[in-house]
Amino acid sequence: MHETRLRFPPSPTGYLHIGGARTALYNWLYAKKTGGKLVLRIEDTDADRSSEDSIQGIIDGLNWLGIDWDEGPYFQTEFSHEHRAAAARLVRHGKAYHCFCSKEELERKREAALKAKTAVGYDGTCRHLGEAEITARHERGIPSVIRFKVPERHGKLGYDDEVLGRIESDYEEIDDFVIVRSNGNPLYLLCNVVDDIRDRITHVVRGQDHMTNTIKQLLLYEALGAPVPVFAHMPLTLDTKKAKISKRSHGEIVAVQFYRDNGFIPWAFNNFLVLLGWSPGDDREIFSKEELIEAFSLDRINKSASIFNYRKDDPKFFTDPKAIAINEHYLRTMDVEALAPMVKDVLVKEQLWDDSYEGERKQWFLQTIELIRSRFHVLTDFTTMGRAYFSDDFQIEEKPLTKNLLKFPELQTLLPELAERYALLSDFSLEQTERLARECAERAGVKPGVIINGMRTVVTGQLAGPSLFEILITIGQQKVVERLCRTPQFYV
Repeated sequence: MHETRLRFPPSPTGYLHIGGARTALYNWLYAKKTGGKLVLRIEDTDADRSSEDSIQGIIDGLNWLGIDWDEGPYFQTEFSHEHRAAAARLVRHGKAYHCFCSKEELERKREAALKAKTAVGYDGTCRHLGEAEITARHERGIPSVIRFKVPERHGKLGYDDEVLGRIESDYEEIDDFVIVRSNGNPLYLLCNVVDDIRDRITHVVRGQDHMTNTIKQLLLYEALGAPVPVFAHMPLTLDTKKAKISKRSHGEIVAVQFYRDNGFIPWAFNNFLVLLGWSPGDDREIFSKEELIEAFSLDRINKSASIFNYRKDDPKFFTDPKAIAINEHYLRTMDVEALAPMVKDVLVKEQLWDDSYEGERKQWFLQTIELIRSRFHVLTDFTTMGRAYFSDDFQIEEKPLTKNLLKFPELQTLLPELAERYALLSDFSLEQTERLARECAERAGVKPGVIINGMRTVVTGQLAGPSLFEILITIGQQKVVERLCRTPQFYV
């Protein structure tokens, strides 16, 4: 049995977006499932739009997702000589020809065909030019493209798509298509086939927007004497208005880097991506890497388009709710030792990291993550909602400030008094901190909740969270006392 070989061939004309990332993921999964190889090939032939930043962005995005490759990255421009040689070979063997029709001529013919309600394809004007005429036109400097000579056959040309089933086109409907521009640069149609032949690609897994190329590429494989790979065309990813997700139309919300920078866990995002167009055949949504590789198959890719329900204007749930829900699951349930390096990364970025968290305070760091993660959605929540655990420089949210503090003027004296009692405790424990808080409420004639909620607001800046007294023990006696003593400043 031959080795399974797949490729991910992004164009470096912008960041890695979720559609490209999903394509990479499906190819990677199938390569892993079959014990095959994945080739990374950068299709950088569009010199005007390609950039080094985009190339690095694609590589960084794949690295963040954990999608590794076995060969490459190869760069398509490095093989331009092969593309031109293939075109020349097709011309030499009578399978392609030089076409001297100008754009103006082609447009006139197109308009005439539309008016006459006849087929709008190329009419084959230059298809049967003799060698002498071709040479003469070249000598006169008349520009030409190279067109592929579609065989004059009756019937249908087709292939069996792993996702969509049998796909066919009538030979009569395929007109002679351009494979090399007048400036000598081969087109994607040809380059892609030549590269796949060289890289021994056995399976082409790509979006349905490439299907218009596939029939023509079948002819190129045949003409170049190469076996045709297995094709699997994935459904497109659409937004809620059924428009195709794209970099140009949707901006950063569809960029993989956006999810990295907004605190997504890499495997959680992969777990979300795979479900944008694939189903395991049951109701499972959470997969480990090993489980997903085992479950993945091309025939479970959906035939219909998937919907990406992004909500960019919602500050809390800024993207597809399923993406948030899957990320929450991993953040709240994964092994805390595995989560800790990810939390470190976001703390470092916000200058909240302390090296002692990997030294003498490592156990405190792990216990703090365990305590506070149950209400978090993304990793960056550790630096916003969880900031008070790692820094004294945190903001008090407006809602708890108004509801839990300013509504009760007596707290500006009660909380500092409680701080004094806390400072004298030799046993700063759950039992003792709660006992003193309740005694304070009883002496003042207020409900315990007034004291407890007021303390939570001053100590963490948050409306809700873990048990207050667990919070106090975690933050520590000295900091709790200092923060409670700051209470009067909020009433100024």
